[in-house]
Amino acid sequence: MFRFKAELSLHHGLAVLTALVGILVVFIFLFLLQESWPLLSKISPSRLFTDPSWHPSEEYYNVSAMVVATLLATLGALAIAAPLGIAFAIYCEFYAAPYLSKALSSILELLAGIPSVVFGLWGLVVLVPVISSWEGPGTSLLAGIIILSIMILPTGALLARSSLANTAQQWRQASAALGLSRWAMVKTIALPASKTGLINALIIQAGRALGETMAVLMVCGNIVAIPDSLFAPVRTLSANIALEMAYAMGDHRAALYSTGLILLILVTALLCFSRPNLTERSHA
Repeated sequence: MFRFKAELSLHHGLAVLTALVGILVVFIFLFLLQESWPLLSKISPSRLFTDPSWHPSEEYYNVSAMVVATLLATLGALAIAAPLGIAFAIYCEFYAAPYLSKALSSILELLAGIPSVVFGLWGLVVLVPVISSWEGPGTSLLAGIIILSIMILPTGALLARSSLANTAQQWRQASAALGLSRWAMVKTIALPASKTGLINALIIQAGRALGETMAVLMVCGNIVAIPDSLFAPVRTLSANIALEMAYAMGDHRAALYSTGLILLILVTALLCFSRPNLTERSHA
């Protein structure tokens, strides 16, 4: 009876915490909408994507170039970090010696705790000059992609390893009894059984990349333009807010809150897009 009551209390407590998180997200959305409303009540929301440029002092509020830069930087970072993270997880869980696996995991945990401004400083001092030697100016979309991929790699790799570890133990002996090779077991059993966890890791990586501010602000060049190459300077949505919020007033300030609202909508759309896949995997 006591155990039942304890479990019931835990269930109710978790339900309350979940509800509070949902309410907090709603409040954040309403706050951004309220702060954006002085501008959105004057102009059509479509002008945020159809105005000639981003010049709030001249009442031009086009953020499409920053949306494109944000999405390109995120997708580029995921294209690098996601495969490397899964490869790291497979190596540590199935191939590396225990002491080496533990050491590599500790290094990634340390890397995950480094502040983003440190990554940005390293990118500005080391990475940007290297890219500039290939093609100027160095501060570019490519620099942002590389920095973001390094930043999100530890999170994705550690989550992927945790997912593989939770599903692998129950299948290893069975696969060995069937005479499967180690790689055959990984490919046909461990990875399919861990797909939900791997998708969760990818979503968390994408969310962090979308919202990263300081590092991309320091290495991307901060020019509002749709990039025509990887070496072109860009400005992301989050960097735009950080750069201009300190002195923005009136409609300019409301426009910056509108970019924050767009960023929140992008993250929400990411979660909604991934939800059917997660539901399908969990039923499977």
